[in-house]
Amino acid sequence: MNAIPAASGGTDETPEVPPQRLLQRLIMPAEASADIVPLYIEAEDVRSGVTGGSFGLGGTDRDAAGATTDAARPGTQVHVDATELNDRYAVQIPPRSMRSFATYFNAFPASYWRRWTPVRSIRLSIRTAGRGELVIMRSTARGTLQRQTSRTVEGGPAEQVFDLPLTAFGDGGWYWFDAYSGDEDLTILGARWTADADLARTEGTFSISMTTMNKVPYCLDNIATIAEDPDLRALLDVMYVIDQGSDRLRDHTDELAGLQDELGGQLRIIEQGNIGGSGGFSRGMYEASTAGASTYVMNCDDDIVIEPESLIRMTTFADFATRPTIVGAHMFDLNNRAVLHTFGEVVDPWRIQPSLPDPEAVLGHDFSISPLRSTPWLHRRADVDYNGWWSCLIPTETVRAIGLSLPLFIKWDDAEYGLRAKQAGYPTVSLPGAGVWHMSWVDKDDLVGWQAYFHERNRIITALLHSPYERGGRVVKESQFMDVKHLISMQYYTEAGRLMAQQDVLEGPDALHPSIGTKLPQIREMAAAFDDASAKKDLDHYPPVRLDKPPRKGRPFTEPARPLLPAWTVKTLAKQLVKPPKPRSEENPQAAIAHIDAKWWRLSAYDSALVSNAEGTQVSWYKRDRRQVRSMLAGAIGAHVQLHRRWPELQRAYREAAQRITSFEAWERTFAQNPAPVRDRDRDEAAVAAEAGDAPA
Repeated sequence: MNAIPAASGGTDETPEVPPQRLLQRLIMPAEASADIVPLYIEAEDVRSGVTGGSFGLGGTDRDAAGATTDAARPGTQVHVDATELNDRYAVQIPPRSMRSFATYFNAFPASYWRRWTPVRSIRLSIRTAGRGELVIMRSTARGTLQRQTSRTVEGGPAEQVFDLPLTAFGDGGWYWFDAYSGDEDLTILGARWTADADLARTEGTFSISMTTMNKVPYCLDNIATIAEDPDLRALLDVMYVIDQGSDRLRDHTDELAGLQDELGGQLRIIEQGNIGGSGGFSRGMYEASTAGASTYVMNCDDDIVIEPESLIRMTTFADFATRPTIVGAHMFDLNNRAVLHTFGEVVDPWRIQPSLPDPEAVLGHDFSISPLRSTPWLHRRADVDYNGWWSCLIPTETVRAIGLSLPLFIKWDDAEYGLRAKQAGYPTVSLPGAGVWHMSWVDKDDLVGWQAYFHERNRIITALLHSPYERGGRVVKESQFMDVKHLISMQYYTEAGRLMAQQDVLEGPDALHPSIGTKLPQIREMAAAFDDASAKKDLDHYPPVRLDKPPRKGRPFTEPARPLLPAWTVKTLAKQLVKPPKPRSEENPQAAIAHIDAKWWRLSAYDSALVSNAEGTQVSWYKRDRRQVRSMLAGAIGAHVQLHRRWPELQRAYREAAQRITSFEAWERTFAQNPAPVRDRDRDEAAVAAEAGDAPA
């Protein structure tokens, strides 16, 4: 965004200040619906969820009249009616009402600007029409709410200017404003948070790298969103859409043609073979970083719904960052749009698993139930190791310095890149106020099935590259235990993929690029050999459930107590190795188990069971097989003995190869070796064109 003249007005005389640059502006939903309104505007004065003094000795919150109130009353909020919101940058407040902008998209994340940029004061300019009161609020890292200042407004359109310090936001805290109307409507005509323009390190532009595979409607919607936003278009160089599917964008001429005309050179569609998310994103990162125009490349999933302002805010924050910084957007649940999936993620160095940076934070926070003001942990700054590539801005300088993604196909590519960038001096910031909506994987289980291979292989590789502990901390031990859990759960297809992953890790890093386009077909081809990989749509498609005697003497299933877990696991595994399945279990499943109940310690009690998948769309018949257990257990033990013994050797090999296999040159060869497959449709179109004399056959 270009610098804007210093604002003036209000009741106080405003001194001359340097030219200002817009950091964030008040926005309302582009398409107001009740489920997303709480992310933009609130209707009542929800109090802080924090009670007690600075020493945590207890206390109560009191309202303006001195009456004791509940600190936080989840579920009691009265939300703004979506029909009131018909302007993108303004809102009308009915008489004798209060509206708060202490919301995800409209509060100002002061602590992030304090930590990662040289900005130490900001200017809030609010344009109003009508009588009422503006109250500027702030919070601390503990989530306590404090009044900063207030001002009465009267009459016709006027601008109120507030200069606000950032000095006290070292560990957390937000700014926002609340507005109270009088006997008549009060209209907020707009609000802008600005800072001295000369504090910005640069004024950059970005390209988008969007990878898609057979999700044409989502992708077209996102292209349209970009095309329709002039402020976003002003910052965009090129939107690279990397099409790796069989149903391709160019097959949808009617929908695509208008967008291509609208965007012109700002839209470029690249077709290539299916080399996964890491291959698709790497292609877009490569194109943006070699074209020479873009300061940043924005990795975006194809199946997201974009809040366009988020991309502008991410770019602005990156411009002001003290050093080149990766800036990520948060992910909201596409099917429950007020729910924030996670506020930030780090990698647990001992386990090499994603975790939350704050022990009080939760996955799946619902702003419609617990607003920002009443959720203390949201006020502490979350410092992260990486941001998911559902929407993540990366300086092209960083890409040129540390290379492209590891050729991992899917899983762990974004986390590994964040760790690698951090080690090279490029931090990651997950920026509040920048969010997209994406299908949540809370109700998915990608640790089972074909994706288990990539989870296992890529996690071990990430540990080899980044674990600070001798022999990877807990990774090898935990991986062996996961093998046992899958075996006693009768998940043999999943375990076959994991065993393949372990052997592929042992082969070394130079096998990653050659196999990136062939590994998935190989894994899926194995599925035909396993009952648990075969699925049907309904329980009625299988023989009826028959069980001669319920396990556990009819008692409910419970997870083994942790102190007893090793002995319980050994006993259960021994039983599965020695005791043959009941003959009738081959003919009739012993139970029908919903996915939510399909815990490994429950499945181990049966010789066969019908198990539904996480989406509830299919059912598989799990059958215990002693031969599989014996063979796979032997393979798993052998692989983990080798992993433990050879860890130092493998660690050196992967770390020495990392720069080489993430280089532009290595990926150029992989791109060339994985062109988009020629389909029968392509041949037919080419033949028709040749017959018409338009092109050679």
